[in-house]
Amino acid sequence: MKLFNFLACLLILASPILLPSCKEEKPLPVLSQKPISDFSFLNQDSVAITNQTFGNKIYIADFFFTSCTTICPIMHRNMKDLYEDFQDRPELMFLSHTIDFKYDKPSALKRYAKKLGVDDGRWQFVYGSKDSVYTIAEKDYLVTVMEDSTAKENYVHAGYFVLIDGKRQIRGVYDGTDDKQVAQLKKDIPVLLQEVKN
Repeated sequence: MKLFNFLACLLILASPILLPSCKEEKPLPVLSQKPISDFSFLNQDSVAITNQTFGNKIYIADFFFTSCTTICPIMHRNMKDLYEDFQDRPELMFLSHTIDFKYDKPSALKRYAKKLGVDDGRWQFVYGSKDSVYTIAEKDYLVTVMEDSTAKENYVHAGYFVLIDGKRQIRGVYDGTDDKQVAQLKKDIPVLLQEVKN
C-alpha cells in the first residue's frame, strides 16, 4: 500500500512535466481569408513561375531588390538559414519578389542567387512589371513596397517574411530582420507542415 501511495505521488508530481510534452501544437491562425491571387513572374532562370509552382506546398514570400544594402542582406541571411534548416523538406518553398523592375531582370537575379548559394528550385527569385509586383505585394501579401526617389536607394519596402499555406492563405507574418521573430517562424513552419500533411 505504501509503495502504491509513493508511486501515485510520483505520478502526480511528474504530471506537469509529462503533460506539456503530450500537448499538440495549436494550429496557426488564418490571417487573411482571401487567397493569394493568380500570378506569373519570370524567375532567375527566365522560366515562368505561377501559383501552380507552389501547388499544395507552403512557402515563405518576401520583397527585396538585389542592390539593397540596408535590410535585404539581413533578411536574406535569415532566409538562407531557414532554407538550409529545412533543406530536407521539399514541401516548403521560398519566393522572393524583386521590387526593382528596372535593373533586377532574371540575369541579375541569377547572379544574386548564385552569390547566396541557392542552387535548387526550392527558392525562386522572381521579376515582374512594377504594377504586377507592387499590386500583389500590397493587395495580397499586405506588404508595403514603393518606388521613392527621396529614399537612399530609390525604393522603400517592409522586411516581412509572409508564411503561406497550401490554400494560398496567409498564416503568419514575421519581421525578417528580427532574430526573435525569425526564430518564431522557424517554430511555426513544422506546425504548418504537419497541418498540410494531415
